[in-house]
Amino acid sequence: MSKRVRKVSVQLDAGDVSELPFDEIKAVLRGADDLIMRGGRNLLAKILKGSRDKKVFELNLDRSPVYGYFHHLTIKEITQKIDWVIINGYLAIEYDYRLPLLVYMPKGWKIEMNTYSDELLQEFNKMLEGGTKHFLMTSLKDKNRELIWMLLDKVGATGDSKYIPLLESWEKVDYKKVRQRINQVIDSLKGNFV
Repeated sequence: MSKRVRKVSVQLDAGDVSELPFDEIKAVLRGADDLIMRGGRNLLAKILKGSRDKKVFELNLDRSPVYGYFHHLTIKEITQKIDWVIINGYLAIEYDYRLPLLVYMPKGWKIEMNTYSDELLQEFNKMLEGGTKHFLMTSLKDKNRELIWMLLDKVGATGDSKYIPLLESWEKVDYKKVRQRINQVIDSLKGNFV
């Protein structure tokens, strides 16, 4: 007979939080990105608090763009905001064996994709401003395809040909479907509409 798995129970409690400003929802979702199916509410609260906890640093979670976003709040207050985000369908909890882990719900993922693709576009701008001629684009290779499409749409919407060298570097290292889409964006930036 197999032993019954005892799942760690989760009691969601939004406390007095009846509504969250959109910027705070975005911050919670952004902080959750590194934890999807890898971590839970407690670790997310530590990221948002800016905790000096050993585990936060071991996992490089201090590099999150929202590390310390709620530094002025207690862990309990931050957890209530996280619970509000879960209760309102932006995030959910799924179990991996016995541990409760965070996952995006569709409306939460849509917001996070937009936030993350904006950050990536800003990174592109920093690379271009740095004056480098060689761009290391391998970090994008295994990113979520929907995210990549949104990023490429945003690059194309700029209409700015300054992105072409960066896109050409990226095109050399990615998968066939992504290469095809990159080439379409390059053509549109050159004014060669297909």
